[in-house]
Amino acid sequence: MAMQQNAPVADGPARPRPARVQVGGIATDRMTGPELAQQMVADWRRNVAAGRQLPARLVFDANGQAVSLYGRDAEFRAWMDQADLMHADGMSLVWASRLLTHAPLPERVATTDFFHDCAAAAEAAGLSFYMLGATREVNDAAVANVRAAYPNLRIAGHRDGYFAQSEEVGIIEEVVASGADVLWIARGRRFQEGFAIAHRHRLAGVTWIHPCGGLFDFLSGFVRRAPDWVQTIGMEWLYRTMQEPRRLFLRYFLTSPHAIYRMAVATRALPDDAPPSGRP
Repeated sequence: MAMQQNAPVADGPARPRPARVQVGGIATDRMTGPELAQQMVADWRRNVAAGRQLPARLVFDANGQAVSLYGRDAEFRAWMDQADLMHADGMSLVWASRLLTHAPLPERVATTDFFHDCAAAAEAAGLSFYMLGATREVNDAAVANVRAAYPNLRIAGHRDGYFAQSEEVGIIEEVVASGADVLWIARGRRFQEGFAIAHRHRLAGVTWIHPCGGLFDFLSGFVRRAPDWVQTIGMEWLYRTMQEPRRLFLRYFLTSPHAIYRMAVATRALPDDAPPSGRP
C-alpha cells in the first residue's frame, strides 16, 4: 500500500501554549499539522534535556462526536479539559471557528493525516512510536505499512487493543520499557481518552500520548480515506457512513444535530493566556 509521506518538519522555536479558540466548548489549538509535529519534537527535546522526567503531554483531537459528548458527558468533558494540546479533526469545527470568531482555526488537522506529519518529523529527529490498539491483524498491517513508508522511524513496540482491565498496568509497563517517545492509542472515542488520563502518571519517559480512534484502520489499508474533494467540503463523515452504515449511521444521526447546536452556542475566541480548558 502506498502511504502519504510528508516532508520532515524542521525543529525550531515552538510556543509552549498556542493561542486557542473554543469550539463547541472545547478549547482547540490554532495550529497546523506541521506546526503540531514541530511541537512534538520540541517537547521531546525538552523531555530528553530533563532526563525524560517530564510528565507525558496529552494530545487529543476534537470532531463532531467529541463536541456532542463534551456537552452531555461530564466525565468525558473533564478528560478533554485535561488535554495539553487539542487539534480539530472535523471540518465542521473549522467552519464554526471561521463563522463565529475572529480567530479561526487555520485548517482541519485530521489525525489520519497528522500521523504522517508526526512520522516524518520523528524519523528526522529520532523519536520512537508505540502503536497500541485495533485488532491484531489491523495492528500488524498498520505497523508493517508505517515501517515501509518510514524506514528510519523506530517502532518501539506495538500490540492490539483487545485486553482486559487487569492487563492495563502490564501493558503500560511494556510501553515504558520499550523507551517509546510517543504512544498512539487506537481504542475508540471515550475509552482511549479515559485510558490516557488513568495511566498518564505511569508513563515515565513518554513525551506524548495521542488517542487516535480509527487511525490504524486507515494505516493498515483496510479502510479507505474519502477522496480529497470530499474531505475539502467536509463530507468525509458521509463517505465513511456509506462504507460502514451499521456502525456509523446511528452515531452520526444522534450526534450531528447536537454537535451543530453546541458549536452554535459555545464557540468563541480565547485569550492567549487562557488555561487549557478555556475556562477562567
